[in-house]
Amino acid sequence: MSRLSKLSISTTFLYLLMYNNVTSANTVQIISADLHNNSSNIWSISVTLKHEDKGWEHFADTWRVVSAKGDMLGKRVLYHPHENEQPFTRSLAGIHVPKAMKVIYIEAHDKVHGWSEKRLKIDLNKAVNGRLTVNAK
Repeated sequence: MSRLSKLSISTTFLYLLMYNNVTSANTVQIISADLHNNSSNIWSISVTLKHEDKGWEHFADTWRVVSAKGDMLGKRVLYHPHENEQPFTRSLAGIHVPKAMKVIYIEAHDKVHGWSEKRLKIDLNKAVNGRLTVNAK
């Protein structure tokens, strides 16, 4: 293999590594969640997200509440970028959580990277007077 070919392969590999680091660094982050139990099994949840929105092609567009098994309990669609409002908080009411379910998760999504690998675990046993705040670690 010629020296030029080796240089070309090395340069291509370096660009791919740099691109991968840049794109994976801009995944949506779940900062916190505030929960309020409206009745025995109905919750309102406010979720704070942080994401480097880059216009209509790359922004945090959804968060959802899921069970430990992955069953969706509620979903909040975000219809526009929040470039000038970071972090930002959006709420969802009327989330039915079965009484026996004591742990739920918040997951977040952006248009480029999909669902974030990091999700926020919420232990409903820690609620006091029907209220709970959970901050990401």
